[in-house]
Amino acid sequence: MCGIWALFGSDDCLSVQCLSAMKIAHRGPDAFRFENVNGYTNCCFGFHRLAVVDPLFGMQPIRVKKYPYLWLCYNGEIYNHHKLQCHFEFEYQTKVDGEIILHLYDKGGIEQTVCMLDGVFAFILLDTANKKVFLGRDTYGVRPLFKAMTEDGFLAVCSEAKGLVNLKHSTTPFFKVEPFLPGHYEVLDLKPNGKVASVEMVKYHHCRDEPLHALYDNVQKLFPGFEIETVKNNLRILFDNAIKKRLMTDRRIGCLLSGGLDSSLVAATLLKQLKAAQVQYPLQTFAIGMEDSPDLLAARKVANHIGSEHHEVLFNSEEGIQVLDEVIFSLETYDITTVRASVGMYLISKYIRKNTDSVVIFSGEGSDELTQGYIYFHKAPSPEKAQEESERLLKELYLFDVLRADRTTAAHGLELRVPFLDHRFSSYYLSLPPEMRIPKNGIEKHLLRETFEDSNLLPKEILWRPKEAFSDGITSVKNSWFKILQEYIEHQVDDASMATAAQKFPFNTPKTKEGYYYRQIFERHYPGRADWLTHYWMPRWINATDPSARTLTHYKSAAKA
Repeated sequence: MCGIWALFGSDDCLSVQCLSAMKIAHRGPDAFRFENVNGYTNCCFGFHRLAVVDPLFGMQPIRVKKYPYLWLCYNGEIYNHHKLQCHFEFEYQTKVDGEIILHLYDKGGIEQTVCMLDGVFAFILLDTANKKVFLGRDTYGVRPLFKAMTEDGFLAVCSEAKGLVNLKHSTTPFFKVEPFLPGHYEVLDLKPNGKVASVEMVKYHHCRDEPLHALYDNVQKLFPGFEIETVKNNLRILFDNAIKKRLMTDRRIGCLLSGGLDSSLVAATLLKQLKAAQVQYPLQTFAIGMEDSPDLLAARKVANHIGSEHHEVLFNSEEGIQVLDEVIFSLETYDITTVRASVGMYLISKYIRKNTDSVVIFSGEGSDELTQGYIYFHKAPSPEKAQEESERLLKELYLFDVLRADRTTAAHGLELRVPFLDHRFSSYYLSLPPEMRIPKNGIEKHLLRETFEDSNLLPKEILWRPKEAFSDGITSVKNSWFKILQEYIEHQVDDASMATAAQKFPFNTPKTKEGYYYRQIFERHYPGRADWLTHYWMPRWINATDPSARTLTHYKSAAKA
């Protein structure tokens, strides 16, 4: 996990412009480099490093003797780099996983390169010999990337939008900044004056399709057909493999543990894999909540069952409210459910950074979208509609849950790993017949639970624990986190402000005082940037007025059951 930043064709002083690169210093607390591109006085790279792989030779931009004309800045992990290196007999100059991008590009061009990468990534690749710039981002946008480009060809790219909003350009007083779409790469021509022109934007992978790199991995052969035992066996193989490949690091591994199904499955499987790999340190698991939080109790049960070194972080409503401003600044969004859920994750990341040496943090992100875990899936009109909704949610992860997970951890110099969004695991899950994936017997994620029923990985009451929204599970059933927030905000936003909300915020007009309050904070940090969020996250197929699961009639907590 790190921060990447680059400019092409800047007409302002680079030493002034590079101050913007310091806005993402939190993403890479270990080292920083700022480097001009040979022959182009107005092009440069900035890089903040979190040293996770190859502490000695891992600085960027990566350049190797064999390809003096290639410059690479990337943020991410390429889990199959060693397999590809061996298969194609590439001669490596470093131990950095990203070096594979240079070799693959030289061998087969940009399209083959991005399709062969098994991992999460955002990159900027410069080819000065062929006068090209390439941008690319992983299928689900697990690693962030933003870009800004003017009509006259000035291009700026950064891991987070905050590193671009204050840049200067002579022809453009307001610099339009937008997220780079996941699952895409872009080809740009580099002109002699350092400016660029976009040639094409290509969608290279759909989440349903088995990725090209599957031809080169060593996962044991999956069994054909959709008989339930066959499917369960295949899912276990792929999930085990998704965790195993993510052990690639020179830093200590930890795991977020809410006590829900997803993080519990990750923690239990991770501990099993760490033991198999004979890792010498105990696995640290981390749970956060207020007094009387159902998540804390459930997480404690899981930690006792699997034998992790468990940390519980307690916070109160005042502490949660106090960090809202910091959280919204880190997130770069005003989406209501994202902000609510981010407070706990931000505070627990802060605790991990300050009190432990765990740096690479596993989590259960992506499972709800992939396995139809949200409670409103019970109301899906048909299995086919549920499948469409699942794919829509996966496509929009980069605006919501993946955004939250990245920014709250990166704000404290941690690197997040999300095995549920593994290419092989997710594409196989999405290939299953729609009726296999829907909630059954009133229980969401039935197939996933059934898959691990006989594994003894988790206590039965955890394996079959009903869905609990993270932002609600951290507080008690009697007083949900969203109610605490709404009670506080009721006194911060008056009725007159709400009456003129549509005039003040014509785009994505907030409908509630809570939405108005978050929007105000967002506009203070990022004035005029509301279009970074295309729409608010809300449940489908029901007349929901609030995104919290606790407002839905289907909701039932373990305390009530």
